[in-house]
Amino acid sequence: MAKQTDFAEKAKKGMQEKGVKCPKCGTVKVPTLYVQSVRTPHGTYRFNRSRVQVCKCNEKMIFA
Repeated sequence: MAKQTDFAEKAKKGMQEKGVKCPKCGTVKVPTLYVQSVRTPHGTYRFNRSRVQVCKCNEKMIFA
């Protein structure tokens, strides 16, 4: 039989921050979709999408 978890263990697990911590600032990195519009040689626009990890260190560079 599996071990029964009590409420204290469930609450402790729910309060933990999920994700990877930044080695510089110590905050949790949040995955964000970064969309950049790029003009093609034909004169139309194309959207480049990429996922970036945002924390306090690089927040100003990405959102500026």
